[in-house]
Amino acid sequence: MTLKAVVFDLDGTLANFNLDYKVVRAEVRSFFIRKGLPVSILSTNESIFEMLEKAEIFMKNNGKSEKAIKEIRGKALAIAEKFELEAAKSTSLLPGVAETLKTLKKMGLKIGLFTINSEKSTNYILKRFRIARFFDAVTPRNSVKYVKPSSEHLDFVLKALEVDPNETIVVGDGVSDVKCARELKAIAVGLPTGLSSIKELISSGANYIITAITDLPMLIEHIQRV
Repeated sequence: MTLKAVVFDLDGTLANFNLDYKVVRAEVRSFFIRKGLPVSILSTNESIFEMLEKAEIFMKNNGKSEKAIKEIRGKALAIAEKFELEAAKSTSLLPGVAETLKTLKKMGLKIGLFTINSEKSTNYILKRFRIARFFDAVTPRNSVKYVKPSSEHLDFVLKALEVDPNETIVVGDGVSDVKCARELKAIAVGLPTGLSSIKELISSGANYIITAITDLPMLIEHIQRV
């Protein structure tokens, strides 16, 4: 098999997962409630993107304009971005990330990134740790309407890299990363360093599991030989 690209998740995969999503969700939920959305449709067990989707549907059904909906969305995401930027200042790269990225480049592979983080916080992390140069395409949430687990998010970065899904490995610590990869028929590699357990990653369809990012080049060599 010929592989041309590797696409990574960010939080929990390349950098330590240190954003308190419960706090972010609670803040966004409180904002929506202040704007008149019913408490009953909003849950802190949902992601901010699931809450956003519900908020948009509610507002459309109640005759709100596209401008008003866009404004609410922007303010909700700005709340999340504030927390992300704070978390980015105290995060650290996982062991072996820079060395692995360097090795993948030497192997002639294109490297992409898709993350639910904002463009500002993503760029901050990449520049802070001096790894921006390794990436041929970066797709934060600002670039797409629907983020992972929607396959639109992964499809966007694959098109930017100019590769087909079956030529690509997707590496992530979350079920949403694996689901995106499997939906587009890319190779899904689970890395249980953040959100999801090995069992959850396998259940969601991961083709392979690695326990450290440094195992990736060897796995790629194995897949290339198959």
